[in-house]
Amino acid sequence: MSDVSIVIPAYNEEGAIAETVEAIRAALQTTPYAQAEIVVVDDGSHDKTGDIAKTIGVTYVRNPHNIGYGMSLKRGISAAANDTIVITDADQTYPADKIATLLDIYFRDGFDMVVGARTGEHYRESILKSPLRKILRFLVEFTAGRKVPDINSGMRVFSRQAVMEHFPRLCDTFSFTTSMTLAYMMTGRFVAYHQIAYHERIGSSKVRLFRDSLRTLQYIVEAITFYNPLKIFILLSACLFLGGFILLVTAMLTQLNIAYVLGLGSWLSSVFVFCIGLLAVLLKQILKQR
Repeated sequence: MSDVSIVIPAYNEEGAIAETVEAIRAALQTTPYAQAEIVVVDDGSHDKTGDIAKTIGVTYVRNPHNIGYGMSLKRGISAAANDTIVITDADQTYPADKIATLLDIYFRDGFDMVVGARTGEHYRESILKSPLRKILRFLVEFTAGRKVPDINSGMRVFSRQAVMEHFPRLCDTFSFTTSMTLAYMMTGRFVAYHQIAYHERIGSSKVRLFRDSLRTLQYIVEAITFYNPLKIFILLSACLFLGGFILLVTAMLTQLNIAYVLGLGSWLSSVFVFCIGLLAVLLKQILKQR
């Protein structure tokens, strides 16, 4: 089966890009996907990533300067010759031998997207990452209404035609896969997760934890507002209501008038925010009809 394209974004990955491509070809050699196209997107690298990619028999796409993970994937997907797309990273963190497994699930079971859910010691959550991931995962699961084992895994299989419909609303940077997860789930597409071992990367990470987490949070909120605006307003309204309840209890125990006033104000604000959510839903329906 040759109608598969594997898209690999690469930024300053001279130490790993050739090994990554070789590992993918070796893993697929005895599978129906042995003739899969491999697309390497050089995201304005300053090292020899591009020079190496040009010599290893791949479809080569170069960004004149660094424009980000998400935009590189969009360019690679657009340049791919086939409809079935696999994305993976260039640093060998994702297991090449699981690509065929994810493709088998995709073709056999009829899912719109199959995602490799990362496991293993190299995916352990650090003290800094753990609370951030939990917050982001809560928002995604709250919005989607289902468990999401891995909100931003970079190894997944999907249709080129289907994902390009969502391009205008998908993040151009690190949060591409998170926004893609939400886009698929909020539009009724079927998404499956299959556990994969996450390996130690070759080279240094390009992720900036605080900056990229804030961007991810931004795109999650934007996706919620676009696909199901009432969800975000319900969450805000619930927080205000809970805060008001705590303040009123505090006022009863301490006799502080300011706590009483703030508590009532929080309750009134929660009603106001919920009403804005209803208006947002109405506006979305009007725009959809038009």
